[in-house]
Amino acid sequence: MKDTVKYAFSGVFGVAFGVVFAMMTDNAKNFYLPGMLYTLGLALAYIVTSLAGVPLIGLILGPVFKENLSWRTRNPGRKKAYTKASYAWGFILLAKSAILFPLYWWADTEQLGWVLVTLKIPPFLLAVWLTWVFLAKAPAPIDVFAEMEAAEKAEKAEKAERERREQEAAGTLPPGSSEGDGEAADLRGGRHRKA
Repeated sequence: MKDTVKYAFSGVFGVAFGVVFAMMTDNAKNFYLPGMLYTLGLALAYIVTSLAGVPLIGLILGPVFKENLSWRTRNPGRKKAYTKASYAWGFILLAKSAILFPLYWWADTEQLGWVLVTLKIPPFLLAVWLTWVFLAKAPAPIDVFAEMEAAEKAEKAEKAERERREQEAAGTLPPGSSEGDGEAADLRGGRHRKA
């Protein structure tokens, strides 16, 4: 519910910003200019981050797929797919800008509005589809959260085993006692606890 309200407010804010911008400049076409500049900026961001070796799609989708930034160093096939997807988004948005800016300068407001409405969903769907195609062919993501949990469990098991051995060596735990041994075995995924 909170997300829906947040998106509604951001949409209202965007429209209000466009209206104020158009009123300040006394030109109805300027209602569309902030959104067009945003699209151009986003296109450049996708392309520049891809050229820099840190594709924006990877930064966005890495946490979603529980791989964070591990794809940058540990999964080169995944990095290549993210780079291709970022280029796809960048060039699609750049093509959209190449269509819209000439219309902004030479067409009337109504034509520009219709073209903008027409160019909302199809380029977006094309970019999403290309992203899916590139990522479907890429190696599976490395689940860094599962790796961290496994390392944490192993560390706990080692610590419990070390404490048991220290207690046994100090004579506070009789040899063969199941108290600490069962706990360490449970943490390692070994024996079941005795009732």
